[in-house]
Amino acid sequence: MKEMTVGEITRAVGGTLLCGDPGKIIDNVQYDSRAVNSSSLFVPIKGEKVDAHKFIEQCLEKGAATFTENDAPQGAVQPCIKVDDTRAALQKLAAVYRAQFSDLRLIGVTGSVGKTSTKEMIAAALSAGLDVMKTSGNKNSQIGMPSTMFDISDKNQAAVIEMGMSEFGEMDRLCDISRPDIAVMTNIGTAHIENLKTQENIRSEKFKITKHFDKDGLLLINGDDKLLRELLGKQPFAVKSFGMGEDNDFRAADITTEGFSTSFVCITKDSERRFTIPALGVHSVSNALAAIAAARYLGLDDDTIQKGLSSYKNAPMRQQIHALPGLTLIDDSYNASPEATKVSIDVLMSISKGKSIAVLADMLELGERSAELHRSVGEHLAKAGTDALIAIGSESENTAAAAKENGCSSVFTVSNNEQAYEKLLTLVEDGSTVLIKGSRGMHTDEIVKKLLEKA
Repeated sequence: MKEMTVGEITRAVGGTLLCGDPGKIIDNVQYDSRAVNSSSLFVPIKGEKVDAHKFIEQCLEKGAATFTENDAPQGAVQPCIKVDDTRAALQKLAAVYRAQFSDLRLIGVTGSVGKTSTKEMIAAALSAGLDVMKTSGNKNSQIGMPSTMFDISDKNQAAVIEMGMSEFGEMDRLCDISRPDIAVMTNIGTAHIENLKTQENIRSEKFKITKHFDKDGLLLINGDDKLLRELLGKQPFAVKSFGMGEDNDFRAADITTEGFSTSFVCITKDSERRFTIPALGVHSVSNALAAIAAARYLGLDDDTIQKGLSSYKNAPMRQQIHALPGLTLIDDSYNASPEATKVSIDVLMSISKGKSIAVLADMLELGERSAELHRSVGEHLAKAGTDALIAIGSESENTAAAAKENGCSSVFTVSNNEQAYEKLLTLVEDGSTVLIKGSRGMHTDEIVKKLLEKA
């Protein structure tokens, strides 16, 4: 973080300095009290279960400054900045901080699924030619994304920022903070449809990533997504499509797989060039096309882009492939939606040379369409030819039922991860490939941990 004084921060957020030195230097912003040091600004967030204001005194004891919605603790010496809403103050400060880097090219990535892997692919493509800052992990929320802004420094030439939303109005706020001049929309699926009601609403909200575009802005869309394709030719800025279809501006052809790498030819109206990425699945090729398009727009040549793409690594718990004794494990346990789960099943089947086993837990936040969407996954799994399914949770009973109805004969329903693990051990045979996937709240990473420990 570029240094700011407490006084500058107070003015930026329209707060009141209750006590402490306005000249104190701050070089990092934290909302986790465990990460605070003597040069930190602590931002106590009121959550559903915990109000982090309870940690203010211990942060002040470490020498940190803090935001607060209350009065300063008795006897406080370190700076306490009073604000009406600590979350809003974090977002205001992040916007002011971001505005200091007017020459930085910021790429915002949104979509129903694939944001993190696409962000990682774009950052990799740029990394061999530019100094790039990227979102750490999946800090894409109303708290995580603003805090990411403070990772930008003067040395950075580009930033790749993941931008998530699950309710109306959230993308507006994220755009006011980050002001991307390039945006990538990966797809419009059914994640968070419980809150947003329709896919058209999801598209409308995600499209707000272009809110601050001028005529030089660039929107990259997955042209294989019907809802996104409707955005073409209707905007006052450039919109380019990427995907497998022949009418995309950046399309892939002659896709081949060797080991855990994929090679393809990227075709545009002006060029054809073969690229290789250390990742599997058509969705990874699509991500790479978006990365190539962004990198070319920023002036990188294809050799530099290929060098960068070669450094790509899947983020933890996102289609990470582990070669265990007698078993290939696909750890995709971070989260799940119907679209992403179907993609992961396709990856499972693309690399499986022995018995294929899918361990799938409930997909959350699907609202009244939950049963229908879980059934669609079961149907896809059976038609893909998966040998066995272990379904975890009450909603996943719909997945199991549809899988059976469509021809998958080895189907088991369990109520928790421990039962799933024990059942899995009875199904695995030498040379099996296992996929583990479920919504974050289902904690299917517990199964992955047990398998890794056993190995």
